[in-house]
Amino acid sequence: MIANLRAQHFRSYSDEIFEFDPGINIVVGPNASGKTNLLEAILVVATGSSYRARDSELLQVDAPWARLDSQDTLGNNRTVKLIREPLPGKSYELDGKVYSRLTLPHRLPIVLFEPNHLQLLVGSPEQRRVYLDDLLEQTVSGYGTLRRQYKRTLAQRNSLLKQAGASLDMQLFPWNIRLSELAGQIVRYRSQLTTELNAEIGGLYHDLSHSATDVRLVYDSRWPADNYDSHLLKKLEASSELDRLRGFTSAGPHREDLLVLFDNRPAADVASRGETRTAVLALKILELGRLQAVHDVAPLLLLDDVFSELDGARRRALTNYLKDYQTFITTTDADVVLQHFTETCHILPLGS
Repeated sequence: MIANLRAQHFRSYSDEIFEFDPGINIVVGPNASGKTNLLEAILVVATGSSYRARDSELLQVDAPWARLDSQDTLGNNRTVKLIREPLPGKSYELDGKVYSRLTLPHRLPIVLFEPNHLQLLVGSPEQRRVYLDDLLEQTVSGYGTLRRQYKRTLAQRNSLLKQAGASLDMQLFPWNIRLSELAGQIVRYRSQLTTELNAEIGGLYHDLSHSATDVRLVYDSRWPADNYDSHLLKKLEASSELDRLRGFTSAGPHREDLLVLFDNRPAADVASRGETRTAVLALKILELGRLQAVHDVAPLLLLDDVFSELDGARRRALTNYLKDYQTFITTTDADVVLQHFTETCHILPLGS
């Protein structure tokens, strides 16, 4: 848990110090008062990067550097330094030891919900693939390396497809094999994760919504996970000419989807905005549980404008899942949030 945070030349903060409660922290203020900037600062100090901007955009305009300093409830210190001049750079300091990057063991587990995450259900398949891959990278040792290897191999194959030549099939052969091997591993991990999440999401959605709607998750794969490698290899070899004409690889886990079904119909077709928000919150709560099980520590929970568009029953149900986590909730109206908490909340007022 984070006890305090100092932000210098970071976004809208020239030099501000924030004290946090180990329970519920409600960040309240009008629009453009810096509420989301504070959540972003917490995310950067915990994981080393922002979810919405490049490092150069985190510094205040004309500031040569920015710095975030935090201390947890056990007295451990974390610092992130962002440098614009003389050369752009970033460094991390954990209890006096300096690092050039934060590897997974050095990151604090954290779950974020922000308004753009509503696109998880109704947006492109890529967003749902990223959701699965991001969660796997945080919970499965070596998955991040596997993910990067697949991307590099796919890029190499796509590059070859753009080079017309009589020996194309021969050049593609080793990349087809490698891509198929990596793809099989990715699909097996994704399928297993989807199965595990699906076992819980129906009951969780019901608890949050008090609805009888049957919510299910299905990993929409072209072939069975156990022999995906061989099927994909055959497909890559058979479609090399068509792929060359298209200029990209037309089959593989980069073309698949995670289906979210409401009573066996795609959520994008039938779910209201409130139902969509509730389903995304259910996914985030499942994410919390998986991170806690793997890291053996309760993750931080960041909720940006999460209470809007939820009715009173859904708000009350949601609060039952927050009590075991250090939570940061942004809102323009503290009363909307406060009425759903019986325990003491810490209010952080921003702006005027």
